[in-house]
Amino acid sequence: MALYVHEVLKKVSEEKTKEKKIALLKEHNSLALRNVLRGSFDDSLVFNLPEGTPPYRADDAPEGYTRSTLQHASKNFAYLIKDGPGKDLPAYKRERIFVEILEGVHPKEAEIVLAMKDKTLSKLYKTVTKKLVEEAFPGLIKV
Repeated sequence: MALYVHEVLKKVSEEKTKEKKIALLKEHNSLALRNVLRGSFDDSLVFNLPEGTPPYRADDAPEGYTRSTLQHASKNFAYLIKDGPGKDLPAYKRERIFVEILEGVHPKEAEIVLAMKDKTLSKLYKTVTKKLVEEAFPGLIKV
């Protein structure tokens, strides 16, 4: 079974060598992981959302029983980006999509989504950096 994105990032951040970190990222490569990493480190992607954390109710279901996963929910990230397919949506609809993502995924995954939006993923996972991501997935982050 595939690991949750937060499990992958935790494993990567606990590894000692850059080579092992890169190997783990490649081993657990998924659409959700790439979307989170790109959203976190690609400065050309700006989220069209208000600052801070919106009011939302964290899913209290046990891991594996949440309504959604980042693998599924990350497909909606495009609607949250300035000049993305959701650019003409009213702000309340775009913000509702964001809150639905946060409420549908595991609370640790929701933390990752919030950190991605605020471009602070490296604060959650200190050794997961833009440089590391560029080495693991060349071309993922636009220059």
